[in-house]
Amino acid sequence: MRLPLIAPLLLAALPLPLLAQLATPPLVPIASFAKADQYYNPLMSPDGKHLAVTVRTPVGPRTVPMVSFFSLPDLKLESTVRMKAFEVPADYVWVSNRRLVVQKGIEVGSREKPQLTGELLAMDFDGTRQDYLFGWDIAAYGARGARYGRDEGYAYPVYVYKEGNDHLLVGTFQWDLDQSALYDFDTRSGVRKLVTNLKSPHATFVMDNDGKPRFAKGTDEEGYSSTWRFNAATTSWDLFSQGKEGALFAPYGFSTDNSKAYAWSAKDGGKVSLISHDMATGERKVLAEDALGDVGTVLDSLPGSAPFAVFSQVGRPRITYLDQANPDTALLQDLSRQFPEHTVSLINQTTDRSKIMFWVLSDSDPGAYYLYDRKTNKADMLFASMDEIEPEHMAKRRPISFTSRDGLTIDGYLTLPPFKTAQKPPLILIPHGGPYGFRDTWYFDSDVQFLANRGYAVLQVNFRSSSGRGSAFQKAGYRQWGGKIMDDLVDGVKWAAAQGEVDGSRMCVYGVSFGGYSALMLASREPELFKCAVGYAGVYDIALMQTEEGVAGNSRRIAWNKRAFGEDKAEWARYSPHLHADSIKAGVLLIHGGKDKTAPKEHAFLMKEALEKARHPPEWYYVDYEGHGFYDTENQAEVYRRLETFFAKYLGKPR
Repeated sequence: MRLPLIAPLLLAALPLPLLAQLATPPLVPIASFAKADQYYNPLMSPDGKHLAVTVRTPVGPRTVPMVSFFSLPDLKLESTVRMKAFEVPADYVWVSNRRLVVQKGIEVGSREKPQLTGELLAMDFDGTRQDYLFGWDIAAYGARGARYGRDEGYAYPVYVYKEGNDHLLVGTFQWDLDQSALYDFDTRSGVRKLVTNLKSPHATFVMDNDGKPRFAKGTDEEGYSSTWRFNAATTSWDLFSQGKEGALFAPYGFSTDNSKAYAWSAKDGGKVSLISHDMATGERKVLAEDALGDVGTVLDSLPGSAPFAVFSQVGRPRITYLDQANPDTALLQDLSRQFPEHTVSLINQTTDRSKIMFWVLSDSDPGAYYLYDRKTNKADMLFASMDEIEPEHMAKRRPISFTSRDGLTIDGYLTLPPFKTAQKPPLILIPHGGPYGFRDTWYFDSDVQFLANRGYAVLQVNFRSSSGRGSAFQKAGYRQWGGKIMDDLVDGVKWAAAQGEVDGSRMCVYGVSFGGYSALMLASREPELFKCAVGYAGVYDIALMQTEEGVAGNSRRIAWNKRAFGEDKAEWARYSPHLHADSIKAGVLLIHGGKDKTAPKEHAFLMKEALEKARHPPEWYYVDYEGHGFYDTENQAEVYRRLETFFAKYLGKPR
């Protein structure tokens, strides 16, 4: 059970033992799993007096994300700012103690992060002085629109000045220009001044602690990573590194004296480590690496300070402390002892380091946000994620690994029901989306916990092409959508069945996006292995993907498509499940939204029609106004209701 709202936690005196799991946890209502986080992305002002947080507010049949400001520490609501329909606050940064700059996004579906539009908005914590700084709609803002013209491009925050002067360094690029630019923005007047530009689209700039441009990261014409270094003598950009052969040098920050850059680094497609790079000599030192995979989240005390801790990605996250002398190391170690089965991560802290916001979460706990006061040595809980979920009723998630048929080590997670069943539980395989650059993690997963609460075992496999294992592991999935990626998934369920804890004769597969593709591809490839398959917002025709919006004329996207899919149309056909519907024996449920831009609705209709033609019609849940995942609260609940009924039909009810 999580602490009640604003319950004081005296770190030196209050241990938090885990509550024992109940013998038979209750059947948790579907609404508790379908309900999205009401509070997320909290960020404290530099002086610690205000808190910006995105709050999902009920509006009609759904909840709408809005920026709300609260005073600290009493959590009194100061203001709420709502955007236009389907526009959301995707991210934000404080530029002073009063003022916030927001990156605007558009909702594209509940199963995908909001799509950044490149627009920047500014506002004070009381909701006043709202201003449109950058974006396609700037022409509507009088003289400023006339001065700068229509911003047909994208902008993102790069650097906040230490003095908190309401200025912000902003990186931009125009959609139709092969260059990127860095500007100084006055967020009150809207005046922007050019700092530098680089002849490469979509580049991101990396500043030192004095606000000077030092590196830029982007891609070449073929979409491979590239890094440039700023030459102060010539005020130009020199190519510093390229990643075509699997090399990676991705700087993100600097030491306090700017003598060293901190970067993610890899060689020959291997695992990613955290390094320091001496700006004068070029000497590099490995600060953190992991034997199982890439290093993950890096923690630093304040912008401009050295990293003091880093998390691993593969399996259950493990923390490595890099600086024992840093006071935040002792704090994080103490907090971690208070929450022994959780991961504790620092979010941000005040300029004087007197107050720190941190997040606590685990495989069975959706998480909670706390505010810690160094002077009183107390931590108060601010918000709980998915507050209707009781962590002690949820299942524990076990990291697993196995060897694929061609010798690759594959990792993943096996979740068993949190109670004993009369027989071995049926198994549901959930392939993740992507597939490139995505992976399943140990943390709380609503789909997994919902199914485990109903008595099913759940397997997640980080097949080749998943992130977290280096670029060579990702590239091993090129042109293997219906081939070796599917082999990894099949090898995973056979491994799980062989362990003796699940019923290998009763298995289904369910996935979203690429996971939906995998569900139907596996059902056609392995007709005797799965009793049923669910495709939610899936793609089912590889040839169709080559002609979708955003491909034509985009050299980087075309080059990537060639690597990922090849150019053999016969291979596309072999790997497109709608062309193999006649081999599917499993029961099929298709779920799709008519406004889905990531997996356009044509994919779902092709799959449905192919199954009907094969005299094997699927169950069908289609909502014309939803996108890549359903937003309306009732529609989200209906997805879970249909999953519950569908799996019970083919696997029985284990509870």
